Amino acid sequence: MKGAVSGVLATAAMSAVMIAGDRAGLMGEQPPKRIARAALPGARHRPKPGEGVLGAVAHFAFGAACGALFAVVVDGREPRLPLGLVYGLGIWAVSYQGWVPGLKILPPIHRDRPDRQTVMAVGHTVYGTVLVLTLNQLCRDERVPSAI
Repeated sequence: MKGAVSGVLATAAMSAVMIAGDRAGLMGEQPPKRIARAALPGARHRPKPGEGVLGAVAHFAFGAACGALFAVVVDGREPRLPLGLVYGLGIWAVSYQGWVPGLKILPPIHRDRPDRQTVMAVGHTVYGTVLVLTLNQLCRDERVPSAI
């Protein structure tokens, strides 16, 4: 549960980066919205009612699930910040070089808008950072020291 809560808070911080990138004109359409659009019935690349809300809900659910998985992997040990950074960037790479282009939702990282992928990479490092810091704070009294 603490991992999921940490994942939600980390997703909120990451979303702030994505919104800032959008306001700076760097994002085009937000990836969570595009993913929701592709999942909804109808033409896969045409705007649909509710895609923004569904995209936000799915984004936070995915962030919570990734946070819970991270907590299971560290298994009660206190993760260090570099592990969170690698984890966040790993999620970005697996998603935006893997399943998202595999489902033809967005092009892979090397063919997508460089400005969007820069924002997404930064956002995922923020996710990993906030995930580790929050999880460590929530579990401070229950942890055994670790070097990971």
